Amino acid sequence: MGMNRTGIQMSPIDSKAMQELEPSVTSDDGVGDMALAELRSDYIANADALGSVPLPATLGGAVNVGMAMLKGDSPQILLDKLGERLAFERTGTRLYDALITKCEVMLAGDISMTIDDLEQIRADEARHFLMVADAIESLGGDPTSQTPSAALVGVESMGLLQVLNDPRTSIAQSLHAIVTAELSDKAGWETLVALADEHGLADMVDSFTEALNEEREHLALTQTWYEEAIRLTYGDVEIDDIASLSQQQPPE
Repeated sequence: MGMNRTGIQMSPIDSKAMQELEPSVTSDDGVGDMALAELRSDYIANADALGSVPLPATLGGAVNVGMAMLKGDSPQILLDKLGERLAFERTGTRLYDALITKCEVMLAGDISMTIDDLEQIRADEARHFLMVADAIESLGGDPTSQTPSAALVGVESMGLLQVLNDPRTSIAQSLHAIVTAELSDKAGWETLVALADEHGLADMVDSFTEALNEEREHLALTQTWYEEAIRLTYGDVEIDDIASLSQQQPPE
C-alpha cells in the first residue's frame, strides 16, 4: 500500500465538477468517432501485408515447396509458423535471461523457484530455437528471414520484455509475464505439431512433440512459482470446482 493518487476518488471535488460538464462540451454526437473510424478504414484498405514468406533460398528447397503446392499442401503456412516459433523461442531465452538477472538480486526463500531451475528452462528455450532453425533449413528455407508471423510475435512480445527488463517490477510481476509467454508458447507448439503432421513430416512431429511436452512442464512450473509469489492458496476448493461454479446459472 502506498500514496497512489491515480484514482478519481482522490479528488472528489474536481471529479464531481468534471462529471457535471455540459453535454455539449463532452459530446460531438459521434462525429469525431466516425471521422476517426473513416481514417482508420482508409489506412486498412490501402495497407500492405505485414510481410511475406520468402522463397526457398536453395534449388532443392524450391522444388520441394513447388511439389508440395502442386499436391494441394500449404508449405508457406508451415514455413511462416516455423519462423514464428523461431522468433518466439529467441524471445523466450531473453525473457529468462532477464528473469535470472532479476532473481540473482531479488530472489528470496519464500518460493520454490531456484536459479538452476531458470537456467534449465532457459537452456530448453535456446535448444528449441536451434531445433526450429534446423527444421527451416531442412525444408530449404532461410532461418534468418523474418516471416509475417515472426514479425507479429515480435511486436506481441515487446511488452513482455519490457516487464522483465523494468527494474521496478517484482519477482511476482515478472513471473506473471513469464506465465503469459509460456501459455502462448504452448499454443504455438501445438499448432506446429499439427502442421508438421498434416505435411507428413514424422521426424518433425516427434521432435516438436518433445518440445511441446517440455513447454507444458515450463508452464506448470511457472504457474506454481507465480502462485507461490502472490501467496495464493486454494484451500479445500479444487480448480475444477471453481470452473464448474462459474458456469452454474444463478437461481431464479
